[in-house]
Amino acid sequence: MSAQVQQIAQAGARAGMPAQARVDVQVGRLDPRLKLAPCQQVQAYLPPGLPMWGRTRIGIRCLDGTVRWNVSLPVTVKVYARALVAADALPAGAVLTQALLGSAEIDIAAEAGAVFSDATSLVGRTLLRPLAAGEAVRSNSLKVRQWFAAGDTVMVRAVGSGFAVAREGQAMTAGLEGQSVKVRFENGRIISGRVVGERHVEMLL
Repeated sequence: MSAQVQQIAQAGARAGMPAQARVDVQVGRLDPRLKLAPCQQVQAYLPPGLPMWGRTRIGIRCLDGTVRWNVSLPVTVKVYARALVAADALPAGAVLTQALLGSAEIDIAAEAGAVFSDATSLVGRTLLRPLAAGEAVRSNSLKVRQWFAAGDTVMVRAVGSGFAVAREGQAMTAGLEGQSVKVRFENGRIISGRVVGERHVEMLL
């Protein structure tokens, strides 16, 4: 059963990990207070919607027994890959430069937030919180960028199945990276879209 759990956790982790990363799965123990009935066929499975990163769990169920039970087995999935880290201790509010960044192999699944491998995507960004030397620069440790102000003219790109249409409009609120914003077109129509770049909004159809 341990091998089956390892295989499922490894497969689940690989679904979202970068190339050349390595996975280490540590299998925990079931709650000793559980009294499970004997079972002829036990199956390990990946609970739907549950990411196989960090502290998580694998489902274990009985398929052939007098009592069909279903329990959770704790696992810790570590995903080691090279990522950008703080070269030295950095305070909140620091503006990142190439000299302030280093590269190291870390457990990218240890904390929430995406990591970065390309320094050009971080140079000029501002830290939301302090980082210790060697700590990964994650997406949630950066201040959200404002791509435009309320009243600015923005380009709205409507994306559908097999087509994309672009049209100008006026932002009704400030455009913060990755967040929703309302845009008014010249004919008075108001739509909601997602801020994707400097004066650019994407609307999914």
